[in-house]
Amino acid sequence: MLSIAGLNQFYGESHTLWDVDISIEKGKCTCIMGRNGVGKTTLLQCIMGQLPISSGRIEYKDQALHELPMEKRAGLGIGYVPQGRQIFPMLTVEENLQIGLPQRRDKSRKIPDFIYDMFPVLKEMLGRRGGDLSGGQQQQLAIGRALVIDPELLIFDEPTEGIQPNIVSDIGDVIKKLNGELGVTVVLVEQKLPFVRRTADHFYILDRGAVKADGAVAELSESLVKEYLTV
Repeated sequence: MLSIAGLNQFYGESHTLWDVDISIEKGKCTCIMGRNGVGKTTLLQCIMGQLPISSGRIEYKDQALHELPMEKRAGLGIGYVPQGRQIFPMLTVEENLQIGLPQRRDKSRKIPDFIYDMFPVLKEMLGRRGGDLSGGQQQQLAIGRALVIDPELLIFDEPTEGIQPNIVSDIGDVIKKLNGELGVTVVLVEQKLPFVRRTADHFYILDRGAVKADGAVAELSESLVKEYLTV
């Protein structure tokens, strides 16, 4: 569904991604792993068009995604939950959710009911400002906002960061439901190993901007964890 081939990216003179090759299988959950600063978020920002690539290709359903402007990519059915949530704190929960509606391919202007089924707290707090929610509630809002566009591919950047354990469990349940029951393809950047083992099918490990290992999550060995993931 999503294919990345020979991707290179630079920040000024700094070479941040090196010949990255990644293939995301439709209907699966793939986790991008690695220590802080190895290029995980940079990779996601390249996929979403927030950063330009220097060379290589990003293809989504056989379409050259890297040739499209950022604002066109969500309209293809790609949802993005960024690191740090990035909700609009002065807007209400309902207004935050409505922001994604113009990107829906069916042109609907109604927030889908299933979002409230997944996150009942959002329905209870529709009139509350986003900045007044707890961190966990803001993360649920960020996920709900991404789901509003009815994505076929949903990309998460460290969704459990700074979140209380009960909400982490709920987010894991949501990812598994989206992926397993609704057929949404998921790309996940995450460092919490128990969460990865619970939710993901496949992994890629980045180190210094290059892919060092990949495979089924069941093949994520202690030696790989020690070499590339342990701080």
